[in-house]
Amino acid sequence: MGCIENKSAPAAGDGKSGKDFNPFEIMEPRPPSKTPADRKFGKHVKANDIPPEGVYLPNNNYLAPHMKSPEFVQLSNAAAITLGIMDGRMYRCECTRCLNLLLTYPEGCRANCAYCGLARHREADRDYADRNFIRVDWPAVPMSDIVDIVAKDPDNSPFHRMCISMITHPRSEDDTFTVLKQWTDRIDPEAIPVSILSNPTTMTRDDVQRTRDLGADIFTVALDAATPDVFDRTRGKGVQSPHKWSRYWEIMLDAKDIFGPQKFGAHIIVGMGETEYEVLKLVQELVDLGGHSHMFCFFPEQGSLMDHLPATPRDQWRRVQLARYLIDYRDVRVEHMKFDELGRVKSYGISDAELSDVIDAGIAFRTSGCPGKFQDDVSACDRPYGDSPPSDIASYPFQPKKKDIKQIRKQLDIPVSVE
Repeated sequence: MGCIENKSAPAAGDGKSGKDFNPFEIMEPRPPSKTPADRKFGKHVKANDIPPEGVYLPNNNYLAPHMKSPEFVQLSNAAAITLGIMDGRMYRCECTRCLNLLLTYPEGCRANCAYCGLARHREADRDYADRNFIRVDWPAVPMSDIVDIVAKDPDNSPFHRMCISMITHPRSEDDTFTVLKQWTDRIDPEAIPVSILSNPTTMTRDDVQRTRDLGADIFTVALDAATPDVFDRTRGKGVQSPHKWSRYWEIMLDAKDIFGPQKFGAHIIVGMGETEYEVLKLVQELVDLGGHSHMFCFFPEQGSLMDHLPATPRDQWRRVQLARYLIDYRDVRVEHMKFDELGRVKSYGISDAELSDVIDAGIAFRTSGCPGKFQDDVSACDRPYGDSPPSDIASYPFQPKKKDIKQIRKQLDIPVSVE
C-alpha cells in the first residue's frame, strides 16, 4: 500500500481537547526552528549536483539528485501506481482517477505552512524531493515520460483529470505554463481536463488568464484555513510564512471572472481551530460566488509544525462533510441549518427522510474535489488516504458500502438502520 502510517500521531478524538471538535485554543503550531546555513535553499543538493536518472523514489538515506521543474515533476504514490511507474496497490480502491503533479526544485517550497510536509522549516532534516505530502511520498519523474505514457491513448486513460500543483518558488508560474503547454500540446483537454492548484502569493491576474488560455479548465486556491485568524496562525506571519488571506481571495476572485461559474474553488481543511459554523459559512460564500469547496480533514502530517496535535474528531468531520454536501449540491443554505453555542451543527435544514437518503447514498462522505467523468458530485481527485489512515477513513476514495454507512451513521450519531 502506498501511504504512510504515522504511528506516533495523536488520534482523532483522543481526549486531548475533551471535546468532539478541535477548538482554536489547542490547535497552536509549534514555532519553526532555525535552519542551519548549509541546509538553506537546497544548498547541499545543488553543491553536489548529482544528476537525475529517470524516476526518483524518495529515500532519505542518500542525497537527492538535483531535479527541477519543468523537466521534472513529482506525483503522488497513487498516481505513480496508476501510471505504471511504481508497483503497489491501494486498500479497497483502484488507486486514483486524478494525475496529481507537483512542481519540484532543490530549494523546495519557500512557504512555511504549519500543517504541510513540504514546509520550508524541514530543510533542516529532509531534502525537498524526500518530503512526504498529504501522508504519502511523491516520486519525481521526467515530465516528458508522463506525457508519453498518457498520450498513447488519452481517451481510454484511467485518469479523468490532471492537476498541476504549484508551490511558493520564484519559477513556479513560468514552469506551470511550460508543464501545462507540454501537456495540452499532445493531450486534448477534452479527453483529460486540467486543473490548476495555484500559488496566489506570487501570481497576478495575467497569470490566471494565461493558465486559462493554455487549456486549464478549473482553477483552485488552497485557502486551507477557514478563517483569517487560522490562516495567519498556520500559513502567515504566525509561522514566518509569506501568505496573506487577502491575497488568496484576490486571486480567487480573478479566477471567478476568468474561469466562470463552477470552474473555480477553494480547498479547506477542517479541524484546525475554526468552528463548524465558520467553515460552513465559508462554503456558503463560495457557492454564492459560483464556486465550490474541496474539503480535507486535518491529519497531523509527520514532520510538520502541527504533527503533535489531534486529528479532526470523526464526529466533527462527518457533520461538516454532510452539511457541506447539502450546501454545494442540494441547494440547502447555511441559514437553514441550526448550530449550538459552540458552532456545532445541530440541524441540517432538511427533513429527516431527505437527510437519511443523502446519508445512505454515501456520496457526501467521498473525497471532494474537481469533478470527474461520472457526475458533478463525484470527484476525480480522490486522494486515497491523504487525510486519514485506511484503518479510520475520513474521506472515502471509493463508494462507501453498507458497513461504511453504518459506521458513518454512528459517527454522526444518526443511528438509522441501513437496509
